[in-house]
Amino acid sequence: MYTLTLVVGIGGVTNGGKSTLATNLQKKLPHSCIIAQDTFFKDDSVVPVDSNGFKQYDLLDALHMDKMMEEIYSWWRDPQSYHQSTCATTEAGRTEVFVVIVEGFLIFNHRPLNELMNKKYFLEIPYDECQNRRCSRVYTPPDPPGYFDGHVWPMYLKNRQEMQLQGIVFLDGLKSEAELLGYVYDDITTEIKNIRGKTEINSVNL
Repeated sequence: MYTLTLVVGIGGVTNGGKSTLATNLQKKLPHSCIIAQDTFFKDDSVVPVDSNGFKQYDLLDALHMDKMMEEIYSWWRDPQSYHQSTCATTEAGRTEVFVVIVEGFLIFNHRPLNELMNKKYFLEIPYDECQNRRCSRVYTPPDPPGYFDGHVWPMYLKNRQEMQLQGIVFLDGLKSEAELLGYVYDDITTEIKNIRGKTEINSVNL
């Protein structure tokens, strides 16, 4: 039995549906887990402040990207052990493909991480919808007045321009959860079948 891996990146604008899509996908894919970029934010006390007094959360420097990469490499080295508590039973003699879903707003702006990904998806929504969704959520610490227009949206546009676009599939975040999940799930399961098939052919030829 072979242990194969697939790294899936789900990025996009704030409140674009990244976490929802990643969670729904993980529920449908056996041998899969999520590593979320938001869990690697540095302590609020060390996040820099700009000239307007806005905390600069939308920068790679606000994140422990070294720790995030360590977590992904830990999965990469031994995905079977990493998944031990959540994986379904492996079928005897079957070539399994273990999947890690890397989710976050700056995953395509960090070159070492970007280069690890086999499949990449980026969720986009218009300014007005993004603003409405952002305002409806409660953050800790809360967004100060003017934060969306003064920092969040301008930084999204800047990061969107600077990220590495190669291989990214852009998704319309206004589509329903079911539509988005259906498309991405079908795409990934096709990739899994291709990986498994190529490996089984190679094993026969050895």
